[in-house]
Amino acid sequence: MTYLDEYKRWKETDLLDIDLNTELDAIACDDDAIKERFAVSLQFGTAGLRGTLGAGTNRMNIWVVRQATQGVAEWVKTQGGTQTVAISYDSRLKGWNFAREAAGVLAANGINVRIYDELMPVPALSFATRYYKCNAGIMVTASHNPAKYNGYKAYGPDGCQMTDDAVAVVYDSIQKTDVLTGAKYMPFSEGVEKGLIKFVGEDCKNGLYEAIEARQVRPGLCKSAGLKLVYSPLNGTGLVPVTHVLKDIGITDITIVPEQEYPNGYFTTCSYPNPEIYAAMEKGVELAKKVGADLMLATDPDADRVGIAMKCPDGSYELVSGNEMGVLLLDYICAGRIEKGTMPENAVAVESIVSTPLAEKVAEHYGVELRHTLTGFKWIGDQIAKLEEAGEVDRFIFGFEESYGYLAGPYVRDKDAIIGSMLICEMAAYYRSIGSSIKQRLEEIYAQYGRYLNLVDAYEFPGLSGMDKMAGIMKGLRENVPGEFAGKKVTKVTDYLDTASTGLPKSNVLRYDLEDGSVLIVRPSGTEPKIKTYFTTSGATLEEAQAKKDALTEAIKPILA
Repeated sequence: MTYLDEYKRWKETDLLDIDLNTELDAIACDDDAIKERFAVSLQFGTAGLRGTLGAGTNRMNIWVVRQATQGVAEWVKTQGGTQTVAISYDSRLKGWNFAREAAGVLAANGINVRIYDELMPVPALSFATRYYKCNAGIMVTASHNPAKYNGYKAYGPDGCQMTDDAVAVVYDSIQKTDVLTGAKYMPFSEGVEKGLIKFVGEDCKNGLYEAIEARQVRPGLCKSAGLKLVYSPLNGTGLVPVTHVLKDIGITDITIVPEQEYPNGYFTTCSYPNPEIYAAMEKGVELAKKVGADLMLATDPDADRVGIAMKCPDGSYELVSGNEMGVLLLDYICAGRIEKGTMPENAVAVESIVSTPLAEKVAEHYGVELRHTLTGFKWIGDQIAKLEEAGEVDRFIFGFEESYGYLAGPYVRDKDAIIGSMLICEMAAYYRSIGSSIKQRLEEIYAQYGRYLNLVDAYEFPGLSGMDKMAGIMKGLRENVPGEFAGKKVTKVTDYLDTASTGLPKSNVLRYDLEDGSVLIVRPSGTEPKIKTYFTTSGATLEEAQAKKDALTEAIKPILA
């Protein structure tokens, strides 16, 4: 069947709602638009689905969601156990619709559903999956993408994103399921009446809060520290859980950014609701200056990432990178747990291969084993699982990714902005209580271990040909191995497709170590049509490290153009 045949089939069915029909009518004479929507299907990969909202097999809509959920259902039915799936959703457009449709497909397949009665973040979904001993979990989210996107993450029984083996089975089932007619389905209300669909209970919600609050490093400290906080949930899911936990531990002077307080899938105040970028933090920073806050904190729409702007001695506010915060938290957790006598023997921390080597210096200083994983928090979850299987899960104290993802306990298996927010605020309160600050401690760390600069650039490859272009670039880098970048000789090339040399699962990542100690890593994004480049440089000063990074950027740019 050609893409025009598929378009015609969608156009002629009486199943679609008025929005999808209107869109199909509008593109009737636009062959490129039809092809872009129907020539391919959204790929169900390790991160599930993610795409633009709209009509077609290459868009996020209820039909694609039903088809994907039928695939998940077929996998669940082979697993035994509770035959239960947990579902959550964030503030994105159609989020509740997609969650409800997924529940209807699962119920029609005889599978039990535990769904949140309000939008809740990624860590809540991971926790509920484990709490109810589910076979799987579904999180309807497109993370920090612009408003036109939505997506669908699939989780395994451990609360970690699905393994590659499980994804392969789900994908195979999806391929056999007609997108319009193949999925079993019953209305949500019918599923509730039959007892197949139930809401997540308050016991589960409170269990998450208790698990997070149990990971305080210095319990009780925040009640008397007088920390003044500005917080933005960026119109997402963070408002309720983050403020609940912060108030429980004693942080009550919280000013919420009013324009970004409540759920709003249009993200009208920040087109790219990602706390990694200044545009998303700008309103919060302005408010922090106005009220004189010690700290400005923001969580992304599905509250698995958290970013901050720290107050500097001159009254200005400076954004802290994910690598810097990862190192700060590792340092704070280690020092605090040693002080309190709560540090486990043979403690383990975990970071991704694209995160900062500065963490290695900090871990070594405190006698902590630092493990490295592939990019994607499921690999950090996998390390926790290995410790759990060995009966040593309490050895895990912290894991992080450079992309603002942190976790400090085994109660969930994905990054958690709730505990990230709690520990960042506790850390800020502690430094405030001893007459210091996050800024001062960061400078002390640099003075002790050296000035490291870790930055990421991204090159976009949109359209149907984008994936082919990305594949061609990665192939070219392997076939024509660069001998130098910016005049610096390449001393070592690590290809993460070669599992024998890395000891890690296969991944489409290339790492170049240079003669001056700089590192360049190139990898395609797992969720977006982008190639990302990760730079690690060092120098006696920040300016020296920045100059090295800038030179590397110019050197790699022609290859990725």
